[in-house]
Amino acid sequence: MARDTNPQNSTPSAGYTTRSAGDRILMQLKMHGGLTAAELGKRLGTTGEAARQQLARLAETGLVEPESQRSGVGRPRQVWSLTAAGEAHFPDTHATLTVELLESIRAELGEAALETVIAARERRTGGLYRTAMDGCDSLDEKLAVLTRLRSAEGYMADWYAAEDGTRRFVEHHCPICAAATACQGFCRSELAIFRQLLGPSVDIRRDEHIVKGSRRCTYVVSETR
Repeated sequence: MARDTNPQNSTPSAGYTTRSAGDRILMQLKMHGGLTAAELGKRLGTTGEAARQQLARLAETGLVEPESQRSGVGRPRQVWSLTAAGEAHFPDTHATLTVELLESIRAELGEAALETVIAARERRTGGLYRTAMDGCDSLDEKLAVLTRLRSAEGYMADWYAAEDGTRRFVEHHCPICAAATACQGFCRSELAIFRQLLGPSVDIRRDEHIVKGSRRCTYVVSETR
């Protein structure tokens, strides 16, 4: 069964747990981008004023920042977003060590050895995902399993049916961002895994890319026949 067609109604992924009200606000901004205090209050089941107070505290620590956006007549909306420090609140797993290892492989063994490591990871990950998807017949079932697997790995994944008839598979966080930035072969490999899993009758392309400066990675998924 397809998920809610409105990504704004999605709930935080199981791969990242929150505790304080401040953490919950950071999660909402991470998942959905810029929001007003009133919108945050509604999402969190509290008032806009309570959310505004939390935002002020987070702004004092440099985790969020406001931006005035004018739309038509009337007062401009104050929209809150994560700063670079706020983005760093969501961990990039073992970033420094991973990048050092990649640089060592490239320097000592060459680019071909690095490609061998990426290919081995692709085979292992693809095998695990295929086992988890065993018995899935429909595209929606496969996307649901992929969402669960990637969320468990820290990608804060979600998917929804778009109005144009395609699906959108979204990863709001990249726990290997430092490694992917140092070696974009990881990004190429992951897209190859998705294509293998979803099958030849499904087209999938990356529309937004964290490594290239986007807030999230988004994939447009469509059935070709």
